[in-house]
Amino acid sequence: MTSFLTHRARVHDVGLPLHRRHSALRTCLTCFAPYGLRATYHHLTLSAAIPRRLEADPDALVRAVEELHEARMLWLARAEEYAAQRRAEKRAGRRAAANPRPWWLRSWWEGPNRAWYDAPFRHPPLRLPEYVRRQNAILDGADLPGCPACGDERPPVSNSSGHGWVELCRACAWVLAPCPCGQRHRVVPDTPINWTGIWRRAHMSDDGTPNPHWPAV
Repeated sequence: MTSFLTHRARVHDVGLPLHRRHSALRTCLTCFAPYGLRATYHHLTLSAAIPRRLEADPDALVRAVEELHEARMLWLARAEEYAAQRRAEKRAGRRAAANPRPWWLRSWWEGPNRAWYDAPFRHPPLRLPEYVRRQNAILDGADLPGCPACGDERPPVSNSSGHGWVELCRACAWVLAPCPCGQRHRVVPDTPINWTGIWRRAHMSDDGTPNPHWPAV
């Protein structure tokens, strides 16, 4: 846990070169990334308006890491409650964990959010603290309307898996109904968009707004 706070401080350190502050943000994402590292980074570039040229707005890195920090604090509080609950259950002889597991313990290949790993730009439009609050509420038994991830209430989109169909949230590609085969496979089509382009913020303009020509450039 110290690593996140150490690198958060480095993101804030105006005495460091911008590329090192940017790398510190990435290290923070290796500690906590609600949408997965790549999708969370893509989200932060949009929500914090991180420009393609970091020199154009160095404060964008601070905005990004503070949004991440706020979400992490919400997660830590709920994770500590869950850990205390599990200790009490084990003392009472109930060693089997509840199913489904808490959202932060899901493996990406078994979770309904796996599209965000294949297509990092398909994440929810929610700010990270809002997403964490929503997931915590669902874990606590809340019956929230719409997509469990983002709340979108439009009809789902059907995508072919090659031998069946999956139903995805129209806004964030959360798997609402998995392929009947039960096997692990992509739920969104291949795209020419790669991690290198996202990391270099090819989807952003120098003024911190989305690049209107992306991904054609």
